Amino acid sequence: MAQDSHPLGAVDSAWLHMDDPTNLMMVTGVALLDGSIDVERCYRTFESRLLFFERFRMRVADHRGSFGTPRWEPDPHFSIRSHIHRVALPSPGDMTTLQEFLGDLASTPLDYTKPLWQVHLVENVLGGSAVVMRFHHCIGDGVAMNTVMRRLMDTTPDAPIEIPKPQSNHNLGPLLEPIVSTIEGSIKLADDLVHEGMEFLRHPEHLLDLPAQAASGAMALSRVLLLPPETKTLFKGPLGVQKRVAWSSPTPLERVKEIGRVAGAKVNDVLLAAVAGALRTYLIEHGARVDGLEIRAVIPVDLRPPSRAHDLGNEFGLVFLSLPLGTPGPTMRLAEIKQRMEALKRSPEAYVFYGLLNFFGRTPAQVEEQAVNLFGSKATAVMTNVRGPLEQLYLAGNRITNIMFWVPQSGRLGMGVSIMSYCGQVTLGVITDAGLVPDPETITAAFEKEFHVLHDAIVTTGEVTSQS
Repeated sequence: MAQDSHPLGAVDSAWLHMDDPTNLMMVTGVALLDGSIDVERCYRTFESRLLFFERFRMRVADHRGSFGTPRWEPDPHFSIRSHIHRVALPSPGDMTTLQEFLGDLASTPLDYTKPLWQVHLVENVLGGSAVVMRFHHCIGDGVAMNTVMRRLMDTTPDAPIEIPKPQSNHNLGPLLEPIVSTIEGSIKLADDLVHEGMEFLRHPEHLLDLPAQAASGAMALSRVLLLPPETKTLFKGPLGVQKRVAWSSPTPLERVKEIGRVAGAKVNDVLLAAVAGALRTYLIEHGARVDGLEIRAVIPVDLRPPSRAHDLGNEFGLVFLSLPLGTPGPTMRLAEIKQRMEALKRSPEAYVFYGLLNFFGRTPAQVEEQAVNLFGSKATAVMTNVRGPLEQLYLAGNRITNIMFWVPQSGRLGMGVSIMSYCGQVTLGVITDAGLVPDPETITAAFEKEFHVLHDAIVTTGEVTSQS
């Protein structure tokens, strides 16, 4: 297939330029498999299915000192075997060993002379194996990557390697979808306002023709710009290169829904409340004061219309959610988060930030730097909740026992929290700066305990706190 050089979109350029040695703009995903890897089948699967998307054959040409925009260009020396690597964990191949390996990978930049993705086929992993995929954020966002991952995975172990065209993603749910799925429809505006709002983002000169939308958007932008600097905690500070990763034991999704049904809350509200409780516990156990403490999380919200569900690239906005770590009771924290998420659903904040990213992606590096500083100064973490595949899936003939991922920390934040559901289970992934939080496994352990406390308080004892 012939490939032509063409410029990156403005938002893709913005995410490209957020890359920093201390905060790489990479998504890292892991599929744990129940047996040894058929290496040749993996090569053929990735070659047949992944390279269907030309962006995985193209590298980025970027000259920040010039006035030209970054461009996708064919890699004249492309070889899929330069992107797929075979490794084995040293004994004992346990969770700690895997976490150390993944932390090192998450700290290592991709090779900009090649297309910005990489796969590791890892043996001796928890009695089975693993496939680790890393890709740069400029390639695409979560919804875009849904189509990619759907092509790689099968519903039966003996599925043919060759598939004729991209399969429907209706039954899979996105592998790396930002939390629009969990806030169910994002912003509750009239259809015409949503349409016009998106047109404004693509054509900012239309602002004066849309006074109502402009006023709403200006208020949302002002709210963010006027937010005071984020509270200094153990989670904030200068960043280093080394990252740490951890993940929780899987939790039955039905138990999360059970809490939500009793409390009148969404699945995302329940999970974020458990995360807030875990972060509160971490600070207390490390001697920090938490009375009245609130920290902000940056949360991605998908804005891609269904008609472009198969397109790569980035089409999502961001919202700022304050987490009430200083609220002592788990039910009260859930009620607070539920109320705040309801308010964010009615806000155009996500659209405004998409417009800002579009703008900053077209500006000089010095201006674009201000966008990065905005994220970093007003938040503590990036948090994404993903509604993943419902059914049992297979990769190159192997049963996938679990899927996790770690989100990049845009704005040079020191923590990323990724919640992934797969096959009726939910797993929490945490990535941190090693100098700030060298032990993220204590956060995931606290999450597990907090969830059980929340379940017992709301489902077992019926303790529900409502707020008007």
